[in-house]
Amino acid sequence: MDKLCALIVTFLIFGVPFLGTTVTALRSQDGLEEWGYVEVRPKAHLFWWLYKSPYRVEKPPKPWPIILWLQGGPGASGIGYGNFAEVGPLDVKLKPRNSTWLQKADLLFVDNPVGTGYSYVENTELLLKTDKEAATDLTTLLIKIFNKNKSLQKSPLYIVGESYGGKFAVTLGLSALKAIEAGKLLAKLGGVALGNSWISPEDFVLSWGPLLKDVSRLDNNGLRRSNRIARKIKKQLEDGLFVNATNSWKELESEIFLSSNGVDIYNFLLDSWGGDSVSLSGRGMSSLRGSGKKRYSKYLSSLRRGDEEIVKLLNGEIKEKLRIIPKNVTWQLQSDAVSDSFEVDFMKPRIDEVDELLAKGVNVSVYNGQLDVICATKGVEAWIRKLKWEGLPKFLRKERRALYCGSETKTKGFVKSYKNLRFYWIVGAGHMVPSDQPCMALTMAGAITHSPAPST
Repeated sequence: MDKLCALIVTFLIFGVPFLGTTVTALRSQDGLEEWGYVEVRPKAHLFWWLYKSPYRVEKPPKPWPIILWLQGGPGASGIGYGNFAEVGPLDVKLKPRNSTWLQKADLLFVDNPVGTGYSYVENTELLLKTDKEAATDLTTLLIKIFNKNKSLQKSPLYIVGESYGGKFAVTLGLSALKAIEAGKLLAKLGGVALGNSWISPEDFVLSWGPLLKDVSRLDNNGLRRSNRIARKIKKQLEDGLFVNATNSWKELESEIFLSSNGVDIYNFLLDSWGGDSVSLSGRGMSSLRGSGKKRYSKYLSSLRRGDEEIVKLLNGEIKEKLRIIPKNVTWQLQSDAVSDSFEVDFMKPRIDEVDELLAKGVNVSVYNGQLDVICATKGVEAWIRKLKWEGLPKFLRKERRALYCGSETKTKGFVKSYKNLRFYWIVGAGHMVPSDQPCMALTMAGAITHSPAPST
């Protein structure tokens, strides 16, 4: 706790520019925090924030790791949500988080792609349209940050992507590995972790109806209608009609919501408006009319109903602390402009990229919350079975083992691994595992990164 309190003091102290003229950046007086902008392309600026862990342990041969956290959306702010609502040192009330992943690693947050959160473009034509373009920008950012920091170069880099961030994670993993092999990026890639990640949209939409029928949120009529739309999406994807598939995805979400009386697609135990007893009329019906990506924004911003709080924090006290955010940049938890620009890539799968990472020997960890719908475990298991990786047959035959947290005897999850693929089933968690099961998520983060920190 004393170390976390020290972070709060740091939070109020500003530092001096560093890393040279190519990066506009500041650091805290105690050196535990650094943040800044990288102009990844002319007039396109990515914002990053690095936390150095006060829990760092030097324990050869295990080096202290660094985690790069990538939020989903696309267009959701990792600086805001991943940091203050999931794994960073402080919560939205600026109170110490007992389950911060800093206990296991250093943390690097990036508002990705450009146009997200504090990141910005000087011309909207510079907004990206594809996951691979985002990976190129992120690789440029890593080169600027890592190549001038010998301390970071000693830490294995683990790229963790949540939701759509998983697609960014696998494309960045390949891009970063290529840059490392070419000598352009002075870093060590430790692995890639995919949390409730949108890797295979086809497998997810086909899983929604059966899952919700099994847990009584759909009846046979709702299942039949949902499956019909899901099969239409599958056909559109096979025909390369990705924009059509995105529009049909919105149609399927609306059908699911209507037939289930508004199930929360991020946790099937809840209703989309927060568990209130509201039928599909008035406020209930109106909440179902927005696109799925806008619902994702509302889900994030709620922090379970705290949207005004985080918006006020990031546009007020945090913006003042950081000092380098342009006055005309207003922080948003979700950028609709960024989301809309990914309209074509949104429904494209990234299974091949996972396969390529595994074939290259990169450690790939997959974790999924039991209660999620949008990236349901049933869908994850389906796309994993599609992998062409040579180790897949033995991985599938392996028995999984139960997981617990600390001294608790209640089952918190399961894990299965073979060679460089590991899969976690997290019990009692929805779409955001670190928020719903913080202790288990912290334990898992330590295992994934081979952290030398003591076990939790």
